[in-house]
Amino acid sequence: MARRDGAAVEDELEQFVSGRYLAVRRTAFLLCGDWHRAEDLVQGTLVKVVVAARRRRVDSLDAYARQVLLNLFLEENKRLWRRREKSWAEPADAVDAADPAAGHDRETRLTLLAALRRLPPRQRAAVVLRYWEDRSVEETARLLGVSTGTVKSQCAKALAALRVQLDDDRLGLGIGSEGATA
Repeated sequence: MARRDGAAVEDELEQFVSGRYLAVRRTAFLLCGDWHRAEDLVQGTLVKVVVAARRRRVDSLDAYARQVLLNLFLEENKRLWRRREKSWAEPADAVDAADPAAGHDRETRLTLLAALRRLPPRQRAAVVLRYWEDRSVEETARLLGVSTGTVKSQCAKALAALRVQLDDDRLGLGIGSEGATA
């Protein structure tokens, strides 16, 4: 976003927040596994995006918001790593029609989310970015601030752990060895 007059900046911020809120919220939920924590992460992310955009030029609000969200999530997990119990139950109205997981039955979603929850935070972040958001290895590496080799390694370890936890033939999630390369 190029630096322009205050009204143009405010209009662009308002459009960004209203247009991307649900996508940022879903990503936050996939990262942390708790709708209340996800809301906190989204609010923190949006506050930082708005403050930054008002102070300086932000080329891509979406990319900046994603980076802020990841940083907040990883920082929070450094502080809370001992608190492993989280609520992964989702309210009935939490999944909207735009959600790619909405086509799966509730039990499958909850099973997958529970398995995702058991991954370490960095592996979870790599898998969410790489496979849920369909990011390239290079973009995932840039967002996480790591090398492409680290992304490939984290994704491979995460997928191996998910394969152990899930009966992918029963769930039909396509995370078998031939369908999920890093």
